[in-house]
Amino acid sequence: MANPIEERRGRRIQSVEIAFSIIEVIQNRGQIGVTEIAEELDHSKSTIYSHLKTLEEQKLLVKEVDGYRLSLKILDMAKDVRSQIGNYDIIKSELDELAEETGEIGHFGVEEHGKVSYLYKSAGEQAVETISHAGMQQPMYSTSLGKSILAYLPAERAEKIVQSVDLEAKTSETITTPEKLYEELDRIEEREYAIDDEENIEGLRCVAAPVRNGETVLGAISVTGPSSRVTDERLHGDLADSVQRAANIIELNTKFS
Repeated sequence: MANPIEERRGRRIQSVEIAFSIIEVIQNRGQIGVTEIAEELDHSKSTIYSHLKTLEEQKLLVKEVDGYRLSLKILDMAKDVRSQIGNYDIIKSELDELAEETGEIGHFGVEEHGKVSYLYKSAGEQAVETISHAGMQQPMYSTSLGKSILAYLPAERAEKIVQSVDLEAKTSETITTPEKLYEELDRIEEREYAIDDEENIEGLRCVAAPVRNGETVLGAISVTGPSSRVTDERLHGDLADSVQRAANIIELNTKFS
């Protein structure tokens, strides 16, 4: 016989999952109507509508003529998240300086739920347009940010992350086996920086350095540029030096909660 308490718990969990799925759809698609959301999530219009009304009442969504959009309350929540991650002003200052110095895109990321989450992005004068933005998550195994963090996580935590993801090929250069990934992580520890050689997005190369507090890795800082401009010499030379220098400054000035 089914346990009614467990059934209620199950319904609550599903309801939360649906609500967050709706938020993600609106984030990715922009302003969108009930029918389109229902079709994308494969739920009835009545189910989606009741969730939309609840999210609207909680001021997380705003209803417009052509559908629903995320509310500005989301921005306020994002500011609170940033304030919880150490001295955000130091991170922002160093990343802005790094982007200005290199002319490329700079990112700062932290590990969350087995992925690298972008905390801040800064673009230099020559920076190429990318879809990355604060709050976006990317795989750890195919990004310089992710690999530089993975290399310095406790071995048990790193292995758990590697074993929990499908190492699918993002490009023809992506590392797709645990064995090769572990070999790459060993190289990263030796030189103290990681590269993404068109492994996540074709045409883009990145270099990243970990930000640490003793034996603990707190996050990573990176520079991204087009492969036509980011030569091997620049990738392993000036850019690697720049991200390591910025990482050192953040380490000296930032305490993470």
